[in-house]
Amino acid sequence: MSRQCQLTGKKVKSGNNRPFSLKITKRTFRPNLFKKRVFNPITGKVEKMKLSAKGIRTLKKWAREGAAKAEAVEAKATKKA
Repeated sequence: MSRQCQLTGKKVKSGNNRPFSLKITKRTFRPNLFKKRVFNPITGKVEKMKLSAKGIRTLKKWAREGAAKAEAVEAKATKKA
């Protein structure tokens, strides 16, 4: 499996080291990846995913927004009744 986030698509990039002496050497920039178990509401199963730190924060944000929307719908339903 490659070093790539399955949510954001971040992957390894290459660049240069530039010390004070200005001697250029090649280096790689690796994404900050974690193996996480994520619940998929569509299939109802838990799946293993490789996610970057930014991808994990994005999933948490989506979960908060989904919970807020559910509370708003519930509040409207109780208000009408």
